[in-house]
Formats: sequence, structure tokens, C-alpha cells
Amino acid sequence: MNHPYQKYKQTQVTSASREKLLLMMYEGAIKFTRRGIKAAEEKNVSERCINIGRAFDIVLELNNTLDHNVGGEIAKNLEQLYMFMTEQFTKANISGSPEPLKTNLKLLETLYDGWVQAVEKIKKGETEKKAG
Repeated sequence: MNHPYQKYKQTQVTSASREKLLLMMYEGAIKFTRRGIKAAEEKNVSERCINIGRAFDIVLELNNTLDHNVGGEIAKNLEQLYMFMTEQFTKANISGSPEPLKTNLKLLETLYDGWVQAVEKIKKGETEKKAG
């Protein structure tokens, strides 16, 4: 880990807030899903498998971090969505088709946009509390 960029990334992750970590996980899942789509379209089996595996692991981790006691119905719905996405990743990995990945990409981007808005709302609320 002597590479300066690696040190920067490591510091960025270890000093990030929970909200920022969540967004970073989504960004990673989106990035690897896009790479998986590209590899599937180019019939690059090795790259497809690597990138699907990384995206799959991130979505699994998102699922594992759900707090059903706090999240209630939202956590339950997210869990079902994450499970659907893991099935789609598996389907894409087995079939080599980019279509299940494209479905997941749309879902991930929609969820990411929703979380960005939620985090902004939280930050705005915290700023207003400090100001008031």
C-alpha cells in the first residue's frame, strides 16, 4: 500500500461517515455493474465474472447491513430488492447476458439517487439545528 492513491482511498474510507460509506458502496456497485455490462457485451468472460462478483459482494454487504429493527418496512423492501439483484447477478454470470445487469444498474442508480437525496435532507436538517 505504498501507492499514494491507495493510501488516499484507504483514508477516505476509514474517515467516512456512515452515510458517505453507504453512497460509496452504491458507487462501487454501479461501477462494477457497468463494467460487467461492458464485458458481457464484449464476450469477455473473465472480466464479466470479476466485475459481477464485485458488484454481487457489495449488494450482499448492503443487505447484511440492513437494520430491520430501525428500518422496519423499508429494510424489508430493500432486502427483497437486494435479493432480487443478487439473483440477477447470478443469472448474468451464468448466461453471459448483459440484460440482468442492465436491470440491476437501473435499480442501483435509482436507489443511489434516493440515498443522495436522503443524505442531503439529513445534512440540511443538522445544519438547521446548529443554526437555530
